[in-house]
Amino acid sequence: MRPTGALHLGNYHGALKNWVELQYQYECYFFVADIHALTTGYDDTTSLNENVWEMVIDWLAAGINPASATLFIQSRVPEHSELHVLLSMITPLGWLERVPTYKDQQEQLRDKELATYGFLGYPLLQSADILLYKPAFVPVGEDQVAHIEITREVARRFNYLYGKERDFELKVEKALRSLGSRNGSRYMELRRLYQEQGDVSALEKARALLDGNARLTLADRERLIGYLEGTGRSILVEPEALLTTTPKVPGLDGRKMSKSYGNTIGLREDPDSVVKKIKTMQTDPARVRRADPGDPEKCPAWQLHKIYSDADTLEWVQEGCRTAGIGCLDCKKRLADAVVAEITVIRERGREFEQNRDLVRGIIAEGCERARDVARQTLEEVHQAMGMIYR
Repeated sequence: MRPTGALHLGNYHGALKNWVELQYQYECYFFVADIHALTTGYDDTTSLNENVWEMVIDWLAAGINPASATLFIQSRVPEHSELHVLLSMITPLGWLERVPTYKDQQEQLRDKELATYGFLGYPLLQSADILLYKPAFVPVGEDQVAHIEITREVARRFNYLYGKERDFELKVEKALRSLGSRNGSRYMELRRLYQEQGDVSALEKARALLDGNARLTLADRERLIGYLEGTGRSILVEPEALLTTTPKVPGLDGRKMSKSYGNTIGLREDPDSVVKKIKTMQTDPARVRRADPGDPEKCPAWQLHKIYSDADTLEWVQEGCRTAGIGCLDCKKRLADAVVAEITVIRERGREFEQNRDLVRGIIAEGCERARDVARQTLEEVHQAMGMIYR
């Protein structure tokens, strides 16, 4: 996430809540994208430091567990920037210009000077962010799938250009001997089925065969995967998009909740402020008087109810609104109670970290080191593939 200010309910339900669940299913890396924040906010960085630490506290308060996931700050792992530069040498300009959000954001942010390489190149920086950790999946909503696709294309192009080692076939033969006679024969049969008949299940079986063999080095395993797929050595891994549920969270005015619209409810906002904001939310314009029936589907408060309320409350809102049996303030009070209950838990957890900033800094320092250990290894392989090892 980019540190552009206090997180709000849109951030929480759009991504952060999914992260909390994913951290116990996968090995996860979550980072504060401070370099990305500069793509549109390069002209004023006075609040960047505060925003970074407040975001980390928001994550911890929401339930991100540093014992289960790696938390770090992007700029503190300089390998992100270096891989970005190296990938920029091989990435066609047209690939960046066709990313859907490029022109969309230029249109939405016309008051900013965005004719910069940083803004044009931010999808490639995202690719570097991803590829450094050789992930199987990147959790995204449907609107971000295009960013994963360009990452896959960049990885594919890199592997095509640099994945052919000198004496590749000889090294493959040596790796096959490490597999053993029986597994080696099985591997070759599966490779034939995949390459000659397009049998995708054979590809998966061959990958499983390699994954389960402790006698293979990492380099030999990658060579055999490349030989299996007919490409060469797979240096950068093509990730898959892990589509996550991202409910549309309405702002106080009915538009998407966004800091730029000034219509947000903060993740750790004061409960009295939350209640006051919800009381002033827009409702169905047809309900001018208390006795007028309304349509919940035309009311932003109803959209929040669908996120926060149980089935009985939803039925109560539908029936009461359409028959004028309840007033808008009655409806909003139930909603406010549910939102405040959730925020109160997050606020209390966040207060512990607010009062112990050294603990927060320690969590990030440890996470940065863990991330760098992985990133350094990938970058060393990239250097080697590109012929940039000078001894």
